[in-house]
Amino acid sequence: MYQVGWDKQEIKIAPKGYAMFGYGQWSHRAYEQRTALYVRSFSIVDQQQSRLILCCLDLGCITHAMRSKTVARLREMLGAEFDENQLVLIATHTHSGPGGCAHEALYNMPTPGFVPEHVDAIVHAIVLSIQTAIENEQNTEIGLSTQHFENDTPVAWNRSIRAYNRNPEVIEHSEHETHLAINREMQLIGFYREQKLQSFISLFGVHATCLGNSLSAYDGDNKGYAASFSEQALIERGIENPVTIFAQATAGDVSPHFHGKDQLKIRNKIKGEQEYYYAQQNGRYQSDLALTGLQQPMQKVQGQIDAIFSYVDLSHIDVPPEFAHGKKDAKTSQPCHGVAFFAGTPVDGLGAPKPLIKGMQFLADQFKKQKLKSDAAHDFTAYQQLYASQGPKQILLEAGAKKILGQPIGFPPSILDPLIAEMNRQVRAGAIQQSPLVPSIVPLQIVRLGNLALVCCPGEFTTIAGQRVMETVKQQLIGKSLIDRVWLASYCNDYMGYVTTYEEYQQQAYEGGHTLFGQWTLAACQSKFKLFAEQLLLDKKYRDYDQSTRPKLIPLQELAKRTNHGNLKTAVSQGEAV
Repeated sequence: MYQVGWDKQEIKIAPKGYAMFGYGQWSHRAYEQRTALYVRSFSIVDQQQSRLILCCLDLGCITHAMRSKTVARLREMLGAEFDENQLVLIATHTHSGPGGCAHEALYNMPTPGFVPEHVDAIVHAIVLSIQTAIENEQNTEIGLSTQHFENDTPVAWNRSIRAYNRNPEVIEHSEHETHLAINREMQLIGFYREQKLQSFISLFGVHATCLGNSLSAYDGDNKGYAASFSEQALIERGIENPVTIFAQATAGDVSPHFHGKDQLKIRNKIKGEQEYYYAQQNGRYQSDLALTGLQQPMQKVQGQIDAIFSYVDLSHIDVPPEFAHGKKDAKTSQPCHGVAFFAGTPVDGLGAPKPLIKGMQFLADQFKKQKLKSDAAHDFTAYQQLYASQGPKQILLEAGAKKILGQPIGFPPSILDPLIAEMNRQVRAGAIQQSPLVPSIVPLQIVRLGNLALVCCPGEFTTIAGQRVMETVKQQLIGKSLIDRVWLASYCNDYMGYVTTYEEYQQQAYEGGHTLFGQWTLAACQSKFKLFAEQLLLDKKYRDYDQSTRPKLIPLQELAKRTNHGNLKTAVSQGEAV
C-alpha cells in the first residue's frame, strides 16, 4: 500500500500573440484559448517515506528553466523531504502551447525571444499542483496493465517508414502499412481506493499534432482531450477530483495523421474546426483504451521508490564499442542541425520550400568538401572529427559553435525570413554571446516504483530507439532485482531534439536531421542508461555516478536582451516586414 495524492492546476497564460512551441513557424501565434492547459501531478510515498513526484504538463516540452525554478521552489517548500532525483516533469508535446520558455536561444526565435512570465506561470502551477497532491495523500493501491490498440484503430502511423525499415530487428512494412510500424501498446498505471479506479497514468507514443500550424489557439491536442474525457468518465462513475495523465512514450517517428498514398491530400481535407474534431477523436481512442484496460485484472505494484538522476554532456561522449557496432572510436559531437531538420516532416509540419532545401543541400555539401580538404582548411582536424560523428548529415547549423555554414550566426540577410531577422536582432543586441543555442547538458533518469522501472528521456525517441533503450535497461535489471517491467517516458525534464537509431539516422529524414549529437546519439544514451541501471541495483551509500554536472548558468544580461517583454507587437511587425 502506498500513500498517493493527485491534483491538477490550470497553467494560466493569456494568449497575447506570442508564437507557440512545436512547429517553429513565425506565423503560428496564439490569439485565443480553445482548451485550458493543465499541470497534472501525482505524489506517491512508499512505506519508507520515500516520495516520487510525477507531473505532466500540457506543453510542447519541459525546459531547464522550468525544472530548475521548480526544484528551487520545492526545496523551499519541502526542505529535506524533497529529493530532486525523484521529481519527474513530463510534457504532452502539444504543439498548441506557449513558447518562449527556454533559457537557450534557438527554439525561442519564433516567439520571439524569452518570455519570463510564461515560465513563472508554469512553475506556479506545478508547485501548487504538487503541494495540493501532497496534502491529499491517502492509502492507495497501484496496479500496472498493458493494452494494445487494434490494428484498424486509426490512432497513429509511422511518418518515417523508410528510416524505420532500415532497422535490422524490424519486420519491414510497406507505405501501405505505416500504422503497423509503431508500438501500438499502451502502458497504464492505475490508482485504486476501495477497489475502485480513482486516477491513472497512460503511456503511449503519438505526436500531439492533430492541430496544424495554421490555427491560433492554445489547446491540449489529443493528449489533453484524452485526459479530459477520462476525467469526465470517472466523475460520472462517482469519483471525486480524478486526475488522468496521458504522457508520451516513443513518439519520435509517430504521427496522428495518415501516412501513405495521398497522405497530403488526405491531411489537407482536415482544416479549421475539423482539426479540433480530429484531435478529440484521437483523444477518444486513447481514453477508451485506457478506461477499458484499467477495469481488467492488473499486476499489483509493491516495493520501494528509488531513482537515479544525472546530467550528461551529450556533446562529449566516447561511446563504448558494444553500443557502436564494435567501432572503437565512436564519439558524439557538438549539436548540429541538418538540412533535413529545416525541411520538416512530410505531413505534420512541412518546412522550407523544396527549391530552398535543394540550395541548402548544395551549400552544405560544398562546405563539407571544402572543410575536408586538408591543404585548404586550417580547421581540418576539427571538421574531420565533426563529420565522423555527424555522418551523412548535411550540416547547416553548428548549434554548438553558433555557425551557419561555417559563418557566425547573424550573417544571412534578414530579408530572407522573419526568423533570420529575429536571430540577427539578437546577435546585434549581444544576446547570444555566451548563451547556448540548444542544451547539450541534459538530464537522464530512471525511476523505480516498486517492480516497475520507468526510463525518463529528455528528447523525442523513435519507436525502435526507445525499444533499444528499454532492452539495455532490462538486461541490467530483470532477473537481478525485484523489478520485472521497464517502460519509457519521453519529453521528460528538458528538451534535446530527437534520438534515432544509427540505421535510421543514415536515412536523414527529419528525425535524423534533428538528432543533434550525431549518428551515435542513441548509443551514447544507451551506455549512460546502462550505467545508471547498474547503479540502481546498489544500495544508495555505494552508488558512484556523476551528480555534480549541471547546465551552465545563462548570463542574465543576455537573457534580458533576448526578452521581448512589452515589445511583442513591434518585434512581430518588424519580423513580418523584412
